[in-house]
Amino acid sequence: MASRTPVLTATGISKAFGGVTIVGDFSLTVYPGDAVALTGRNGAGKSTILRMLIGAQKPDTGRVEFEGLRMSETNPQIRRGMASVIDDLDFFPDLSVVEHLDLMARAHGVPDSDEHVDAVLHEVQLVPQSGQLPGTLSSGQRRRLALATAFVRPRRLLVLDEPEQRLDVEGVAWLADRLVAERKRGLAIVMASHEPHLVDAVATRTIRVVGPEPAAVGAGAEAGASAEGEQ
Repeated sequence: MASRTPVLTATGISKAFGGVTIVGDFSLTVYPGDAVALTGRNGAGKSTILRMLIGAQKPDTGRVEFEGLRMSETNPQIRRGMASVIDDLDFFPDLSVVEHLDLMARAHGVPDSDEHVDAVLHEVQLVPQSGQLPGTLSSGQRRRLALATAFVRPRRLLVLDEPEQRLDVEGVAWLADRLVAERKRGLAIVMASHEPHLVDAVATRTIRVVGPEPAAVGAGAEAGASAEGEQ
């Protein structure tokens, strides 16, 4: 049987802030069709791990690779294959919802971009708000717009930090179905989530991130995050 080629590989990555090790010696290999969910309490280091995986933060030690390339947030080849929704996006204040998505689709060379943008707008239920500026949207609508910016562009890896935030029950169910469909098409997914339904529905592998103890962090101790793997 031919070996599969990883989409994403992290080897022994770590990150410290102010002398406190938040993530220590974390490793992960993600293949096409994998959906890895990071779970754990707030402050355990999940978001820090995700930011290192996409190149938004450089690990103090270790290495991250996307399809064999050393991770760099500015590498055009990597940017063409990876989509992420990590923090609240800074949308262009003078571009409407549909203009944001159209810009994203055209920038990535999506064929039939107008039809594709329309389909994504319908899916995220933002057609009535398509002409509005992002600043006029509710928090839940802004979350749907952020997810739409990932779904409207080509991708082989999708990285999401608590994508269920500010979505109602119906929205979480929609997101779960969408991510399952993406996974079945061979997309690789890494996400951090506190929503059990989303994790159970989507993840092929769950990793519980056990961060530095709160008391140790408060005392400035060298306490590093660890991870416990679960199938």
